[in-house]
Amino acid sequence: MKRIYFLCLIIPLFLSCSNDIDDDYIDVPLAFTVPSNFPPLAYNITLNQPTEKGFELGKKLFYDGRLSSDGLVSCGFCHIQENAFTHHGHVFSHGVGDNIGTRNTPAIQNLGYQTTFMYDGAASHLDLQPIIPFTSSIEMSGNFTDAIVMMKSDAAYQKLFASAFKDGQINSENMLKALSQFMLMVTSSNSRFDKYRRNESGGTLTTEELAGYDIFKTKCSSCHATDLMTDNSFRNNGLAINPKLNDVGRYRVTQLATDYYKFKVPSLRNVEKTAPYMHDGRFGTLEAVLEHYASGVVDSETLDPILNQNGKLGIALTSQEKTQVIAFLKILTDNQYLTDKRFSEF
Repeated sequence: MKRIYFLCLIIPLFLSCSNDIDDDYIDVPLAFTVPSNFPPLAYNITLNQPTEKGFELGKKLFYDGRLSSDGLVSCGFCHIQENAFTHHGHVFSHGVGDNIGTRNTPAIQNLGYQTTFMYDGAASHLDLQPIIPFTSSIEMSGNFTDAIVMMKSDAAYQKLFASAFKDGQINSENMLKALSQFMLMVTSSNSRFDKYRRNESGGTLTTEELAGYDIFKTKCSSCHATDLMTDNSFRNNGLAINPKLNDVGRYRVTQLATDYYKFKVPSLRNVEKTAPYMHDGRFGTLEAVLEHYASGVVDSETLDPILNQNGKLGIALTSQEKTQVIAFLKILTDNQYLTDKRFSEF
C-alpha cells in the first residue's frame, strides 16, 4: 500500500485583496507519495511541507543563472533532467568562468530518502546542501547578499516568496527551503523494475533481465541496497588513486584515517543515462565499470571488505554475467521521471 503525506492543514477559501504579506500566502499542498517498494522517507517533511507555490519558487531558483556570479550558471546547468539531472558526457562539473571541478555531477533523484549529500557527505541536510555548490568559487560562486538583492528587485520573485511562505520574506532561509521542496519532489519510482516489484502492468522482465537481477542480488546488493539502489554508506571501492587529484573522499569531512578514499555509494537508478561513472567520471561505460569490479580493484587499507574476500580482490563476473547485469541495470531507467514537465525548465 502506498503511504501518502498530505502536506497542508489549511487551504484558504479565498484570497484577500489586501497587500499584507499573510494575505498573499497560498497554502496549497503537494501530496508526497512514498512508493510501496521504497523504504520510509528520511527527510522530515513536516518541517518544510511542499506546496504548489513553494515548489514553483524552488524550480525557478533551480534554473536561474542569475544566482551565480556570471549570471549564467544555474543548478540546472549541470543537473540536466534528461540525463537524470547529471552533466552527461562531462567527466567533471563545469562552473562559472569556464571553471572545471574535480568530481562528476551526481544525479538528483529521491533525495528525501537520504541523510547525507555530496560524494563525501559534506552536507547532512537537504535544506543546507545547495549552499555548497552555490557558494563554491568553482561552481556558481554566488553569495546570498547579491542573490537576495536580485530577488527583491524582481517582481516574479516578490510574488512567489509572498505566496510560498507565511512570512513572505525574501531571505536565504526561505530560498533554501524552496529549493528543498523542488528537489524533494524530483523522484524516480516508475521504471520497469518498479512496476515489476509492485506487480503492476508493464513490469514484465525478460529471461536475461531476470538472470541479471539474480546476479545483482547476489553480488551487488550489499552496497546498492533496497529498491533505491543504494545503502547511502561511504565505501572505498578499490579505484586506483588519481595522483593529479588525490581526492581523499570522506576523509576530507571526518578527518578519520579509516575514511580515506571512501565515497558515497550512488544510486543505480537511471544509471544507463548518467555516464561517465564514479566520483571522478573515469569510466565511460557500464561495461568498464563491471570490468573494474571483476579485475581492476586495487587493494588498500580502507578497501571495503566486500571487495577482498580471503585475499581475492573484486567481484567474479563472467562475460555472460556482465551482459545480464547490464540488461538488468537498463530496466532501472525511469522515462516518466526523465521527461516529467513538472521538473523541466520550460
